Amino acid sequence: MAAAQDVHVRICNQEIVRFDLEVKALIQDIRDCSGPLSALTELNTHVKEKFQQLRHRIQELEQLAKEQDKESEKQALLQEVENHRKQMLSNQTSWRKANLTCKIAIDNLEKAELLQGGDLLRQRKTTKESLAQTSSTITESLMGISRMMAQQVQQSEEAMQTLVNSSRTILDASEEFKSMSGTIQLGRKLITKYNRRELTDKLLIFLALALFLATVLYIVKKRLFPFL
Repeated sequence: MAAAQDVHVRICNQEIVRFDLEVKALIQDIRDCSGPLSALTELNTHVKEKFQQLRHRIQELEQLAKEQDKESEKQALLQEVENHRKQMLSNQTSWRKANLTCKIAIDNLEKAELLQGGDLLRQRKTTKESLAQTSSTITESLMGISRMMAQQVQQSEEAMQTLVNSSRTILDASEEFKSMSGTIQLGRKLITKYNRRELTDKLLIFLALALFLATVLYIVKKRLFPFL
């Protein structure tokens, strides 16, 4: 059971790290975003979803920490939970700053467009294409990390299932051993009882034979030596 708990803790930590990396990547996308506001809104929606998933995993890790039997392991996990929460607060601060910076940049670009006209529009288009390419590269890297994390999670789940199956096999073997022990005890009692019965039968046969011989001797004595 302790091994299964350790696997669950490891999986939870891996997912926390994965969501933390995804949040950081999205915050960087917000910093690089040059508009429009709809693109910024979409990025913020993704960030909120990742923060919700991250918060849920941190709470799950905290619950696992409280379920630990050893106080030392419990305190160590609770410290990890506190560190994860501090990191999440730091990410939230970076998120707010990135939003502020992005909105200011979008406002400045819109003002510059009004002043400079078409030339700035073409320049912005080129910048957006460059930023889109950079964002695509970051997204591909993040997807690679996510796939690696998913493989690790799957391997951990398979290890946990193997542990559960092994525990079930051990329990079945233990029950079978108990059943065999009961059968052996019953057989031992029957053998002991049979040995006692055999000894009693031998004693009765011996007494019957002695009585028979005594009777025969008595009859012979009376017939051969009636005067005795």
